[in-house]
Parts: sequence; structure tokens; C-alpha cells
Amino acid sequence: MKFYDRFSELSELKRIKNLSFSEHSRMTVVTGRRRIGKTSLIMKSVENEPTVYLFVGRKTEAALCIEYIQVITNVLNVFVPNEIVSFRNLFHSLMEIGTHKTFHLIIDEFQEFFNINPSIYGDIQNIWDQYRRKTKVNLILSGSIYSLMYQIFQNSKEPLFGRADNILKLAPFDTGTLKTIISDYYPDYTNDDLLALYTFTGGIPKYLEIICDGCELKIEQMIRFIIRDNSPFTDEGKNLLIEEFPAVLV
Repeated sequence: MKFYDRFSELSELKRIKNLSFSEHSRMTVVTGRRRIGKTSLIMKSVENEPTVYLFVGRKTEAALCIEYIQVITNVLNVFVPNEIVSFRNLFHSLMEIGTHKTFHLIIDEFQEFFNINPSIYGDIQNIWDQYRRKTKVNLILSGSIYSLMYQIFQNSKEPLFGRADNILKLAPFDTGTLKTIISDYYPDYTNDDLLALYTFTGGIPKYLEIICDGCELKIEQMIRFIIRDNSPFTDEGKNLLIEEFPAVLV
């Protein structure tokens, strides 16, 4: 599915990027429920520009650093010592690079650091305070709103998000955008088809993508697609809960 809507968010991210690259570094937090399209929005906003994208998977800190060093080396064409095994030292290296290079730094699923090493938040805060005014890095932190809020309140001694210059909270697509989407895929839609698409997806981009790429957008076809065997919608509620609260539900 092609990229839809988010015009105001893209405009805001462009404004922040321009300030980051012309004046000094900015920190932006992009939040919203899972499947809302945070990563797609961010990557759309940095197309064809130097971008270090770091995904925080559920691995050890050292394993993540090994992956990140390769990404940084490839994107920025700089040397980063392979011996770095802490994100604190890696982030420090990135900010040092930012004193003579402009680039986007995206940290996706940022809340996962809470499960890996919570002290990373304080480390980032301290290094950011030292370097933000002498570097030109567009730092974007992305994560689900539920996990991010949990991290903020439970880790109140390290109020990192008080350092954020901007916070973007993504909402589901409105009915106007849904009309545009259904018109592109099924121009002969009825109001019942549109209502069904909204009811089944709630305007969540990932759900829209699955349905639009998987079936004709007639109400009967959508129902059959959603309730079929091995449908991705069958266990979606349980999967979301497990992703948000793994320690409780696994």
C-alpha cells in the first residue's frame, strides 16, 4: 500500500530537520499505539538523506552494538571501533561524529532499552546535554505510547523526555483518508463498504494495508478475509498484549 496522509506530521518533521541541520541538534519523540505507522512516517520524512536507523530488538546490549556499528559504518562512512559493547559509548561516538557531519539518527522501539539496560536513558540524557548545541543531528525516538509512558513514569529519576524538543502523537486515519484509500482500491464502493472498512480497521494503517493488499474491499469479501483460517487478525489482540506486557503474559 502506498503512503497516505500524515501531511501535517511530515511538514513538522521537515521543519525540525531543517532546524537540526542549520542550527543545532533536536530531539523528537514519535509515539502512538502499535501498527499506527510510526516507522513508515519517520522513514518517509528522511527519504534520500543520510539516516542511521537503529532498531532496538530484544537482544543483549553488546549484540545490539555489534549490529549498530555496522549500520553506522555503512551509512556515514566512518570508523567505529568494534570493541564498543555499551550503547553509552556508541551514542557518545555518534554525537562526536555529529560535530562534523549532519545526519538523521532514528532509534526505533526505544522503550525496549528499559528491558535491556534502563541506565541507557540516563546515559543518553547526559551525553545529549553535552553535545546537542555543538552538533547537527536530527534525533528521532520512536516507540509505542503505552510502553513509552510506562518507562517515563517508572524511570522518573531519569526524565529524558523533558529534553525532547517535540513530541508527535500519531492518531488513526480519519474518514476522509479512508475514503481516499477505498476509492483507490475499489472505486465502486458503497457507504456500507466504507463503514465496514472503518469498523474492521479503526483507521489503523497496518490493518488497512493487510486488508487492502489481501482482498477486494466489499463488505462480504472483507469479512471472509478477516475470519479465514490463519488470518493475521485472529490473534491480534493477544499478540498486542504480549508485545506490550511480555513479563506479565508470557
